[in-house]
Amino acid sequence: MPGPMGGGPMGPGRNGAPEKAKNFKGTAQKLMNDYLGKYKIALIIVLVFAIGSTIFTIVGPKILGNATTEIFNGLVSKLSGGSGIDFGKIGQIAITLLILYIISALFSFIQGFTMTNVSQKLTYRLRNDIAKKISHLPMKYFDTKTHGEVLSIITNDIDTLSMNLDQSITQIITSICTIIGILIMMFSISWQMTLISLIILPIAGILVKNIVGKSQKYFQRQQAYLANVNGQVEEIYGGLNIVKAFNAEEKVVKEFERANRELYHSGWKSQFLSGLMFPVMNFISNVGYVGVAVAGGYLAINGTITVGNIQSFIQYNKQFTQPINQIAQISAMLQSMIAATERIFEFLEQPEEKDTHKENIDITNLKGNVTFEHVKFGYDLETTIINDFNASVHEGQKIAIVGPTGAGKTTMVKLLMRFYDVKDGAILIDGHNIKDFDRGELRKMFGMVLQDTWLFGGTVKDNIKYGKEDATDAQVIEAAKAAHVHHFIKTLPQGYHSMINEESSNISAGQKQLLTIARVILANPKILILDEATSSIDTRTEIQIQSAMDNLMKGRTSFIIAHRLSTIKNADLILVMNHGDIVEQGTHEALLAKGGFYAELYNSQFEIEERIKRN
Repeated sequence: MPGPMGGGPMGPGRNGAPEKAKNFKGTAQKLMNDYLGKYKIALIIVLVFAIGSTIFTIVGPKILGNATTEIFNGLVSKLSGGSGIDFGKIGQIAITLLILYIISALFSFIQGFTMTNVSQKLTYRLRNDIAKKISHLPMKYFDTKTHGEVLSIITNDIDTLSMNLDQSITQIITSICTIIGILIMMFSISWQMTLISLIILPIAGILVKNIVGKSQKYFQRQQAYLANVNGQVEEIYGGLNIVKAFNAEEKVVKEFERANRELYHSGWKSQFLSGLMFPVMNFISNVGYVGVAVAGGYLAINGTITVGNIQSFIQYNKQFTQPINQIAQISAMLQSMIAATERIFEFLEQPEEKDTHKENIDITNLKGNVTFEHVKFGYDLETTIINDFNASVHEGQKIAIVGPTGAGKTTMVKLLMRFYDVKDGAILIDGHNIKDFDRGELRKMFGMVLQDTWLFGGTVKDNIKYGKEDATDAQVIEAAKAAHVHHFIKTLPQGYHSMINEESSNISAGQKQLLTIARVILANPKILILDEATSSIDTRTEIQIQSAMDNLMKGRTSFIIAHRLSTIKNADLILVMNHGDIVEQGTHEALLAKGGFYAELYNSQFEIEERIKRN
C-alpha cells in the first residue's frame, strides 16, 4: 500500500511548498509547441521505448510466480512419491526472465539517452537565446532588475527546466504505464485481492492529506525563518569589521539566537509531522498485506489461485505504490519546472531596443561636435528629470558637468550613448541625430572611464586590449605607460601575461582604475566620458592621471562628471546642473566671479576640505 511520499509532503527535499506557475497550461503549451515540437521524433522514441521497458518489467513478476508454482508443485509431487521438481522447466523460466530484464534495461537505456539528449539540446538553445536577448535589451530593464534576478534565470531556472524535463517526462510515461499494467496483471490474477488493495488507497489518501495540511504551515514558517537566519549570517559576516568596531557582538548573537530558536521550533514540528508519514503509511501497508494474504490463502485452499500467483500478486501490490508516489513527486517537479520556464519566457519576451537608424553613417570622418537641443527625459512617463537641456559642445572641448546628487549628470551621459532615448528634443553629433546611428557604431565613438572599475578574468594584456582586439603589444605598453600603470604591471609575476580578475587581492582599487584608463587610451575614441574617474586613486597618483588625461583629451571632445570641483578648474566649459536643467555655464573663473550656484558649491567644498586639513 502507499508508502511515505518521497521528499516529504512539501515536494522533493522538503524545502517548502512547490512553486506554482501563473499560467501552467499556457506555458506548458508554449514549451511544447515552440521548443519541444522540434524534437517530435526523439520524443516518440522516448515514448515507445519507455512503454516497452515498463511492459517487460511488469511481466517479470508473473513469470517469476510461475517458477514459484513449479517449485511448489514439484515439492508436493516429491512428497507424494512423484518425480519432484522439474529443474529444466525452472531453468527455461529463469532464462526467459533474464532475457526480458535485459531487453527492459536496453529499452530504458535508449529512452534515457534520447531524453537526456533532448533536454540538453533544449538547454543549449535556451541559453543561446538568452545570451542574444541580453545584448538587445534596453538598459531600463536592467535598472529595474537586480543582477541576481537575471543570473538566476540564466543559471537556476535553466537548470531547473533541464533536470526536471529530463526526469519528469520519462517518469510520467513509466508511472502511468506501470499503474495501468500492474492493475491489469493484478485483476488477471484475482479481482477479489485487487479490490482489497484498492480499498486501502482512499484511507491512505485521507491520512496523507491530513498530515500534509498540518505540516504545510510549519514548512512555510521554517522557510521564512531559514531565509531570516541566512540573511543574518550573510549580513553579520559581510560586515564583521563594523560589528566589532561598534562592540555589537553580543547584540547580533542574541538576534541570531532568537531567529535560530524560531527556526528550531518550526523545523522540529514540520519534520516530526512529515516523519509520521512513514510509520502511519507502513502500518496501513501492513494491514493491506494481511488482508491480501488472508484472501490469497482462502482462494488457494479453494483451488482458485496458485501459490505462485499469490507471490506474484504481493510483488505487484508492493510495486503498485511506487508509481503513485512518483506521480506525487512529479507534480511538484512539473510545478517548479513550469514556473522556471515561465520566468525564462517572460525574459525572452521582454521588449527589445528599437532599431531607429535610417542610414549607415560613417563615423570615421566625424569630429565630435555635440549639440543638445531642448532635451527632455524621465525614467518613467510620470516623472521628468531632464526638463529642457540645451548645450553646444565643439570638437576637442573639455566639458565638465557638475551639480548636486540627483541633478541629472550621469543621466545625460546615458542619453548621449543611447542607453536611454530622449523623451523629447534631440542630441546631435556633427549634425546627425544619434537616433539615426546604429547603436553599435555610435558607441564606437565613445570611451568611458567610470567610478566603478570593471575587469574580467584574463591577463593584464587582454583587459587592456578589450576595446581594441587588434592592438599590438607595443601599443598596449604605450597605453599602459600613458596611464602610469606600466611600472606596476612589470612588478607582477608574469608582467602583461599575469592573470587578474575583479577579486585579485594583489591589485588595489586605484590600480584597477589605472588599467581601465589604459584600456580607454588604447581604444583611442573620438569622445571621452569620465565619470569620477579618479575617485579611487590617491592624491599622488591622481596628479599623474590628470596629466595623462590632459594629454589624452587633447583634440577629443570630453565630458567629465565630477563631484570634486577642484579637479575641473581647467575645463573649457563647465555645465552646472540642478533639477535636470543647466542653471549656469562658463569657465571656472567666470562662474566664481558670477557668485551664483557654482560659486556656492565650490566654496562649500573648499571650506570642508580646509577643515579636514586643519583637523
